Amino acid sequence: QVQLVESGGGLVQAGGSLRLSCAASGRTFSGYTMGWFRQAPGKEREFVAAISWMGGITLYGDSVKGRFTISRDNAKNTVYLQMNTLKPEDTAVYYCAAALRASLSRKSTDYAYWGQGTQVTVSS
Repeated sequence: QVQLVESGGGLVQAGGSLRLSCAASGRTFSGYTMGWFRQAPGKEREFVAAISWMGGITLYGDSVKGRFTISRDNAKNTVYLQMNTLKPEDTAVYYCAAALRASLSRKSTDYAYWGQGTQVTVSS
């Protein structure tokens, strides 16, 4: 079992930045591929980014590529999502997820463990 707790969400103006954190506990964190997803009201959950267990490989959703950066610190059992140049359409609940797999995935069904989510609101 892996427990995930997100933090760092909030209200920001368009063009601003936020950094989300996801603290993991339970089983060995470093063996997991980690991902961030988001879900806006009335919309399906959307893939944002994923990172390999050693941090050397990353994958991004098309809508955030070039603006968001995923990273991890295995010594701190934490994964981060640095979000820059935020847009109103980035408004959503952001979820951290963990998958015990080697390859990265955009599919939410490939991730076994999920956090409770943190709200990000971007005002225009």
